[in-house]
Amino acid sequence: MTKQNILFITQYYEPEPFIISEVAKSLAAQGNNVTVLTGLPNYPEGKVYPGYHAGHFSEQGMQLIRLKIRPRKQGKVNLFLNYLSYAFQASRKVLTFGNEFDVVYVYQLSPILLAIPGIIYKSIHKKKLVLYCLDLWPQSLISGGIKPGSFVYNCFLGISRYIYRRADIVQISSKSFEKYFKKEIKKVKVLRYQPQFADDYFLQSLPDEKVEEDKTHTHILFAGNIGHLQSLETWIEAVALLKDSNLILDVVGDGSHFEAIKEKVQKYHLNDKVILHGRKPKSEMPIYYQQADALAVSLINDEVISYTLPGKVQTYMASKKPIIASINGEAADIIRTAECGLVSPAENAELLAENMRKFIEISQADKDRMADNGVDYYLKHFTKADFVRRLIEDLQ
Repeated sequence: MTKQNILFITQYYEPEPFIISEVAKSLAAQGNNVTVLTGLPNYPEGKVYPGYHAGHFSEQGMQLIRLKIRPRKQGKVNLFLNYLSYAFQASRKVLTFGNEFDVVYVYQLSPILLAIPGIIYKSIHKKKLVLYCLDLWPQSLISGGIKPGSFVYNCFLGISRYIYRRADIVQISSKSFEKYFKKEIKKVKVLRYQPQFADDYFLQSLPDEKVEEDKTHTHILFAGNIGHLQSLETWIEAVALLKDSNLILDVVGDGSHFEAIKEKVQKYHLNDKVILHGRKPKSEMPIYYQQADALAVSLINDEVISYTLPGKVQTYMASKKPIIASINGEAADIIRTAECGLVSPAENAELLAENMRKFIEISQADKDRMADNGVDYYLKHFTKADFVRRLIEDLQ
């Protein structure tokens, strides 16, 4: 394998909870020269993490360039300004780079604008660019209240088409994304399926003495970002239908809808059934995973959002726990195919409650079978080794 000088364009990086950090470390460990161009970490709370500042750093065999960008804070205006600030600052920075990079890798969550610095470097220095698409644009705007066909939507449709078409390879994290690209983007040079893998850190096995088991309740864990797309409201409504059960929903995470969820829990008088733990350090997450009887995943009821395969599905599978899902589309199909959990339609609290009651009542042997099926499926389809191998092939 030829060693490469790789420029990573990513607004998000460790300690923010995205696998891009593991990808960069893996490529550096294989002898590649990796430079990560990112911002000051502030996802999901919208405040810069303590102890971080802008500058150039050498870290674990890589060069890490942190840019001073506007934090997300609260509200749509601040979020949009956060998006613009990274695109602007990173674009200015790449103009100072020479011809030292062989290839550009763009880790494209929202917004699509974060790919612009990569396009600029590619254009100036005649390099190749691989773009990893995790959020579909401009479709992602719809969840923020922008209507299809509106002026803003059409502007971003033009920008998105330009960016996706400029990439030499677009990697898609879900097979269903191909439908969207064929319908909306139309002309893309190369599409490759590249599903996410599980963050190794969450898969640690802990000594038994570190895990306190609650034998009197069934614990279902929802871990991660709490926003509009995650539809945690559906879980609260479902738990309200199961007040007579021994079920407890543990919610570990934070996000734009945390306060709304807190109010909903109080409205339904569920303080003893829904435990809002808030955001916890990454070091504590393996404990929460191992204490859970099952793991929860959900998305809103939206056709294109249903194309998404949330990365937590892979992490849940690999952590050897059954999955309870309120979700449509790609993720629902995979969970059913793997036979690793129970699935109900997105935003249907009644059927979700029915599945949770079913889970409480089934035997431990059936629960163990689901967990084993998830691990087996993960090892066949979603490992980090396979992810890195496919990425290296595309970067070459």
